[in-house]
Amino acid sequence: MASDSGGPWGGGGGNRGGQGGNDDRNNGQRGNGGRRPGQGQGQGVPEIDDLMRRGQEQLRVLMGGRGNRGTNGSGGDDGPSGPRFTRGTIGIVVIAAVLLWLFASFYRVDTSEQSVELLFGERYQVGTEGLNFAPWPVVTKEIYPVTRENTEDIGVGLDEGLMLTGDENIVDIDYQVVWNIGDVEKFVFNVAEPVNTIRAVSESAMREIISRSSLAPILNRDRGIIAQELQELIQSTLDSYQSGVNIVRVNFDRADPPREVIDSFREVQAAEQTRDTLQSQADAYANRVVAEARGEAAQVLEEAEAYRAQVINEAEGEAQRFISVYDEYAKAPEVTRKRLYLETLERVLGDVDKIIIDEGAEGGGQGVVPYLPLNELRRSSTATSTSPSGGSN
Repeated sequence: MASDSGGPWGGGGGNRGGQGGNDDRNNGQRGNGGRRPGQGQGQGVPEIDDLMRRGQEQLRVLMGGRGNRGTNGSGGDDGPSGPRFTRGTIGIVVIAAVLLWLFASFYRVDTSEQSVELLFGERYQVGTEGLNFAPWPVVTKEIYPVTRENTEDIGVGLDEGLMLTGDENIVDIDYQVVWNIGDVEKFVFNVAEPVNTIRAVSESAMREIISRSSLAPILNRDRGIIAQELQELIQSTLDSYQSGVNIVRVNFDRADPPREVIDSFREVQAAEQTRDTLQSQADAYANRVVAEARGEAAQVLEEAEAYRAQVINEAEGEAQRFISVYDEYAKAPEVTRKRLYLETLERVLGDVDKIIIDEGAEGGGQGVVPYLPLNELRRSSTATSTSPSGGSN
């Protein structure tokens, strides 16, 4: 009777070989609504097995399978309840795959960037600014920042900064090479290791310039000239490699002797500066003295030239005068002789404070009244008497 009635908890237990009370309670007891014995209306609490079963059925439905729509009279399922792929599921998978492919194929290039597209790893084309399409995985892309300035520090704390100058001295140099990408296609395909290439070319170019320069100009005044020449030499070398690298500038930071001899070198530099100062002072003094001597020599020379010209002019004048007198003498010898005599006496006796009267002249000098300058004699005697007393005072 128990097998016909399905057990004490409801029907459907007979098909399980008398184990309906234990096996079919999780399969849905439709006779009493799936309630445990002794449970009233509105007081049933589902077991953990029921919750797990319902969750599994919902998962199978989402995966395209079929849930347990019911049991037959023997308590079995209508068919297999595993996951099944329907047309809707396949369509969702296809759409998701297409979206992922589009997401991987479209890319954007900013104004400060350039891209290179590769077809099966080989050169294909250069991407343009904005949105680009590269069908993945046939075409892949690589994006490079072309406007960003990259800096390579050379010689900072390393032996690569020690270089030999043209006058066989060693100098320790630190400098920076600032570069960016000028041609992204050449940069990607023509140079295997761009950074190492830039460093090697920069060091080689600097050693070439230093090897033909002297130490003093490198340390003092020629840093700007060396930096400009270095930039041009690095750029020309990289252009010969078709590297696609653009050298923006070169910063010549430091040029010093090696650390082991820097103190001695500074003492030598101080002594050389003192020597230059003293030499400058000596040159200034020499220039002043030489200029004064040259001025005095020029003045003496000009005075001699003036004296020579004066003597020559006077001699020529006297000669001309003598010739003119001779011509007159040739015409009238007596008159000219008397004239020369009178002129000579006038020139000789012109400054003498005496009056000479010729007794042979007409009147014999009898008409001349003698004159005695008593006032002059008195004045002279007074001056003679007062001069000793004035000297004693």
